Amino acid sequence: MPDGQHQSRPRRRDLLRSIVASIPVLTLDWDMFPAARAQSAGDGFDAVIIGSGLGGLSCAAALARKGYKALVLEQHDRPGGYATTFARPGGFVFDVSLHSTVVGERNGVRNLISGFPEITEVEFVPHTTLYRAIFPEHDIRVPPRDVPGYVAALSRLFPDEKENIKALFEDMKGLTRDVGKLSGAGAKVDMSRFPSEFPHLYRWGAKTWGEMLGARITNPTLAGIVSSLWVYFGLPPSRLSAMYYAMPLTGYLEEGGYYPKGKSQKISDALVKFIEARGGKVVLKSRVERILVKDGAAYGVKCASGEYRARAVVSNANAWDTFHTLLEPDPRLKDYLARMESMSVSLSCLQVFLGLKQDLVGKSGIADTEIFYAPGYDVEADYRGALAADVANCGYCVTLYDNLYKGYSPPGKNTINVIVLQGYDHWRKYEADYRVGRKAAYRAEKERMADILLARVEKALLPGLRKAIEVKEIGTPLTNFRYTGNYRGAIYGWDQTVDNTPPRRLPNATPIRNLYLAGAWTTPGHGYGAVIASGLQCFGEIMKAWG
Repeated sequence: MPDGQHQSRPRRRDLLRSIVASIPVLTLDWDMFPAARAQSAGDGFDAVIIGSGLGGLSCAAALARKGYKALVLEQHDRPGGYATTFARPGGFVFDVSLHSTVVGERNGVRNLISGFPEITEVEFVPHTTLYRAIFPEHDIRVPPRDVPGYVAALSRLFPDEKENIKALFEDMKGLTRDVGKLSGAGAKVDMSRFPSEFPHLYRWGAKTWGEMLGARITNPTLAGIVSSLWVYFGLPPSRLSAMYYAMPLTGYLEEGGYYPKGKSQKISDALVKFIEARGGKVVLKSRVERILVKDGAAYGVKCASGEYRARAVVSNANAWDTFHTLLEPDPRLKDYLARMESMSVSLSCLQVFLGLKQDLVGKSGIADTEIFYAPGYDVEADYRGALAADVANCGYCVTLYDNLYKGYSPPGKNTINVIVLQGYDHWRKYEADYRVGRKAAYRAEKERMADILLARVEKALLPGLRKAIEVKEIGTPLTNFRYTGNYRGAIYGWDQTVDNTPPRRLPNATPIRNLYLAGAWTTPGHGYGAVIASGLQCFGEIMKAWG
């Protein structure tokens, strides 16, 4: 038997197990979970959650929804993790991370956060152009909720690839459809008929995006264009799981992209309100120092303010530090830690947050909200540039959200974000000094990088940009580490490779009884929608343990 066929069979078996394991998230039935008989009295809590990222908040909110008291402890001065904002003089409020997400519709209004129909106060507005991708010889505007229109536009540009383009998008849609079909079937699957009943999942489930793409597309320019959203996943086609690219992209193209009025902090604040209205509590500026364990079971956490005990402990902190910093060494974790050592960590990013003293976006006539600028069509080379922190040659993204809704910025001004993906290693030489407040060399380096980026944006898109700046803030991988605690400043958790796809990805349950993981470092993956789903899935695991 050829090696490729020999290796594909266990991967496909693993894939089936991973999809079956995620079924409770896809078909969450609240009635199947037990409600609390009575809430813990006084300051007692049923669960303690470390970190208030959306994974931690959604888990706490799910517990609260069923009558359990959850305590969320957050090291930062505001809840949300990457789903937060910060203010600067001049009336500017900057969103830390959110660009676009998929949300549900209710009564004609896009305000439905998955799993929480009671939350109605967050309204999302659509991107009128899903995104714009600028390449050396092509300028592509992708229409929202119009996959046939996008396919037709690509076919006009590459008529020789027309049938291949159609086949690729059918593969992507078929993979998504197969996963949905399997989730509906649950464990009732005739494995002898699996290849015929789930053909796209069988063929592509254990492949990279590069393999899926290369089976259909021969033109490297077209391949680069179709892969332009690789930056949302942090890996090039050769390493990125086809599942992680094709399925989210299909949903994004079909459902459209949305952004919340009030920025991402609005989502986090709504979840906090939901939790506290049902007896839970979110405590800010409270760093967890230790997870308390006895006889192989977690029973609480220790903070500077004291100890908190609960039936379950959920870590929404990064998985690396959860097991290397918050837990005492335990020889029983040897295999688990070895597995973690084998998993690669995602890229971080450099961001330049700009508050402009004039409406330069309106003056430019640019109506787009999200622009990806690529120096070429070779995504693999762009990824290598990101690893090396080569801001002079790598691709970048610019958000112009004053085009989304009126009032995003103060009147007559603009709020702009420029972002590039970066590896952490370039910044490692500044880490020791950064931690103790010696930042002169670090500041000089981030200013140098920002100047290069802004000169590129000014030349390509917004003439006069640098003269219009009123406020400028620069975030680096070290900034990400400082505010979120994420290992290596990662923005996507573990890399979303085939080998880091569930079930190889760390599950919500851990080898420590009563200790669970929620967020981008566990299943199903990163992104606002995925980490909210992770919190719900974590809740399901807790309910399973509680009977």
